[in-house]
Amino acid sequence: MNQRPLLPPRLRRGDTIGLFCPAGPVRNMRAFEDGVRLIRDFGFQVKVQGPVQANHPYLADDDRSRAGNLLALWADDTVQAVMAIRGGYGCLRLLPHLPLEALQRNPKLLVGFSDLTVLLNGLLNGANLATIHGPVVTSLARHDQESVHQLFALLSGEIPEYLQSRQLEILRGGTARGRLSGGNLTTLVHLLGTPWDGSWEKKILVLEDTAECGYRLDRMLTQLALSGRLEQLAGLILGTFDPGDDRQLECLRLQEQVWERVLELTQGLGLPIWGNFPLGHQQRNQALIMGMEATMDSSSGKLRLHPQSVQAL
Repeated sequence: MNQRPLLPPRLRRGDTIGLFCPAGPVRNMRAFEDGVRLIRDFGFQVKVQGPVQANHPYLADDDRSRAGNLLALWADDTVQAVMAIRGGYGCLRLLPHLPLEALQRNPKLLVGFSDLTVLLNGLLNGANLATIHGPVVTSLARHDQESVHQLFALLSGEIPEYLQSRQLEILRGGTARGRLSGGNLTTLVHLLGTPWDGSWEKKILVLEDTAECGYRLDRMLTQLALSGRLEQLAGLILGTFDPGDDRQLECLRLQEQVWERVLELTQGLGLPIWGNFPLGHQQRNQALIMGMEATMDSSSGKLRLHPQSVQAL
């Protein structure tokens, strides 16, 4: 899609953020309550739509009900943005029940990550709506202060000139400009071949994952390469790849495996590739506007953002 993505209206203090479970139910009520408290501490109200707990083994509710909760929040004029309570699995099952044209006619910011990668990319590819890849409600309290403050700054329309991290690893240097896309590797792979899988041409792809062992990550990365998707990219940014917990040694080992395999798969493509970007399921999870253009400047380690590349509403 050549048209600049639409960036839904920014929030103001006192605005309401709609919360719902698009995938799994809440497993940790303390994390949910702490996340809601943080949202209110930043000056926003909340409206919870639908159940947060359920008897289903892995879904918060049936597909039509979860989709209906999203659509109800989207149609509610008192709600200015929508944020996922948690991920898990289930967003892929919502796509056939979402009229993307109707969502485009009433643009709102959608916030989430992990399984929300499906909805973030689905709205970007199918409705030309920029979305925010950032914390969900139940992850807010475990992310560092910088990540939390950046999320609410983005929601309020404060877009930084660039993002930078001292822990960033330049795996392959170079400069590239493209629209930010991607998110969770497993979820992104599940979009391949579906009507909601958009163009990867000249995109800067961000990837992260959790609780996936090395050979599974290898398999998914190899599938992206064999499908021809990686050769279409402008650049590649790798966030955190962790074993599903906070064992730092295991996390480092897993990330090294991912870095090595990505470099093998992209050999000869000339893509700038960064590792250890502050994005993922660990403490650091800086929010990004999916659909906004950015420039990877490897000489400075800065990801420069280009707000003029989206249509701010």
